[in-house]
Amino acid sequence: MANSNDKYQKATFAGGCFWCMVKPFDEQPGIIEVVSGYTGGTTVNPTYEEVCADTTGHYEAVQITYDPDVFPYEKLLELFWQQIDPTDEGGQFYDRGHSYKTAIFYHSEEQRKHAEESKQYITNSGIFSKPIVTKILPAKEFYPAEDYHQDYYKKKPEHYNRYRKSSGRDAFIRKHWAAKRFEEQKKKLTPMQYKVTQENGTEPPFQNEFWNNAVEGIYVDIVSGKPLFSSKDQYDAGCGWPSFTKTIDEKEIVEELDTSHGMIRTEVRSNTADSHLGHLFYDGPGPNRLRYCINSAALRFIPKEDLEKEGYGEYKKLFK
Repeated sequence: MANSNDKYQKATFAGGCFWCMVKPFDEQPGIIEVVSGYTGGTTVNPTYEEVCADTTGHYEAVQITYDPDVFPYEKLLELFWQQIDPTDEGGQFYDRGHSYKTAIFYHSEEQRKHAEESKQYITNSGIFSKPIVTKILPAKEFYPAEDYHQDYYKKKPEHYNRYRKSSGRDAFIRKHWAAKRFEEQKKKLTPMQYKVTQENGTEPPFQNEFWNNAVEGIYVDIVSGKPLFSSKDQYDAGCGWPSFTKTIDEKEIVEELDTSHGMIRTEVRSNTADSHLGHLFYDGPGPNRLRYCINSAALRFIPKEDLEKEGYGEYKKLFK
């Protein structure tokens, strides 16, 4: 269990199958612990079977212990909405029933206000044509689920990945939280940025903004703003494009088979915005031999001294 600390706070979200709701939060900075469990009902110490039978009134949920100075509640809410279908009244994807419905359980009046504001933002965003039905409810007793449910994505990664894909969750997230959410941002792209990110194009080598960058900072997706790479992991591969030995956040990178131009390569795309970034090769200098060869046009660079004011303060620790 997480260590006791007066500054830590709790957030509780129901987003369907709790297996799928742990990893997105667990890998963020400032997250101390994510526990799968049951809440919102009346049965004391319910079992998984009882909750699934919809006899307890409980939701499958995750309870997050977090450091608000590093990862504030507003960011948790943003991440929560991006994991779910908030218009589904009957459950989530192919998991049906009350226990799989979505809800935000607030632990304070401040959390309630932020939750209501975020729900209103989603309602007005135009991302969804149907009403937003996710409830905002006061937090109730939270009962941790059985041990085999905890950190399921780590214990059974292959089954976890198959489940996310086959349930339709991954496809839904990509369709609604990528294509629609970023239409306005796409309109602001330069012709080269659009060609690269939206049309799988490639910019000229040695004639792009960051191929020889020597300034410390992080690179974010030009469309979504999600952190992708750090200058600490950048090196000169001699190819004329920015090259990196690893990512900041693996979940923001999607690898796809690319057979275009008569070659077999691994395409690299951003998960949140579904932007084309570049390609992954296995000739890098690190222990894993990874070389992420990325188009400058797919990136925005945030110098380390600007991280705080740009909203990326949690990444300052990369340069200490």
